[in-house]
Amino acid sequence: MQIALIKTADNYLGRYLSIVLGSQAHRHIGDISSILIIRPGGIGDAVLLAHSINSIKKSYPNSHITILAERRNCEVFSFVPQADKILCYDRPKEFAEALLGKFDVVIDTEQWYRLSAIVARFVRAPVKIGFNTNERRRMFNHPIPYFQDEYEAISFSSLLTPLGIDQELRKKGESFLIIPASASEKAVCLTEPLGDMPFVVIFPGASISEKRWITAEFGLVAKQLVEGGYQVVVVGSYKDRAESDLICRAGGLNLAGLTTLTETAAVIARSRLVISGDSGVLHIAVGLGIPTVSLFGPSNVAKWAPKGEKHVVLHSKLECSPCSKFGTIPPCPNDARCMKEITADQVLEAAVSLLQKFG
Repeated sequence: MQIALIKTADNYLGRYLSIVLGSQAHRHIGDISSILIIRPGGIGDAVLLAHSINSIKKSYPNSHITILAERRNCEVFSFVPQADKILCYDRPKEFAEALLGKFDVVIDTEQWYRLSAIVARFVRAPVKIGFNTNERRRMFNHPIPYFQDEYEAISFSSLLTPLGIDQELRKKGESFLIIPASASEKAVCLTEPLGDMPFVVIFPGASISEKRWITAEFGLVAKQLVEGGYQVVVVGSYKDRAESDLICRAGGLNLAGLTTLTETAAVIARSRLVISGDSGVLHIAVGLGIPTVSLFGPSNVAKWAPKGEKHVVLHSKLECSPCSKFGTIPPCPNDARCMKEITADQVLEAAVSLLQKFG
């Protein structure tokens, strides 16, 4: 309900303010010592932004980078030590701190909605950078093109062009997230029942039902992995607990609802493989350099799927798939057929292949 209200406000109030406030004139970029990066939205976007944060710090090592995120994704930036300060715009005091602060550059990384661009417009910074996908372009003196079929980490890197950073993403498969030591220690305790057995992480959750795979199919994959000599650990939120119990029937450790996001990441860092739909957990695994088998239905593979030989992406390639655009997936009239056509045999074959190669 809250998200629906925000989208409605963005469509009307955001559109109106974007026009009324007027366009920004092009500004020359001078010395850079302080940067504000705005990143609303989910976990996956925040993870894929880490590449760009690392590149900024590499090019401007003395700069102070502040992240303006929200409570649902801010924990991701604890894996990115190059981020010096993390604020949340849904915490009024922290939001006010961002608005009242003074920066050399503000970068709005939101792809479509206008309200974050308006926030960037009011932040005290001479240089304002963001995507030019609609009226929001008027809020920036450096509007940047955005492409639907470009990997999201590359799209984020294009926002650095005005700063003179010609970013080349790190070698595919290389880790770019750092897990705090305290979380790593907790992960050792959580996985102690497994002993020294190698394990595969399964994440059955999804932000919306259209991106979920069938629980029974996850259970078949888990069963066959256990029979093949691998332990299975299921992660997720507490609302995934009952589903995770079903997946673990043939053996496995159910940690759903028992870990923070940081602890979940630490468990993933100890695993040999992650199996997941398009999710923030999937992107965390990629950021940690862990091989993945990902299940894609409504999401755009070109935009969101992991790249490189460590990752196998399964999707049914139906005519109606992908149907996502700017993070929005419409209700499915076909009962998420694109996800249901992916079989347990396909997932198991991909998992075994990666485990033999990298495990």
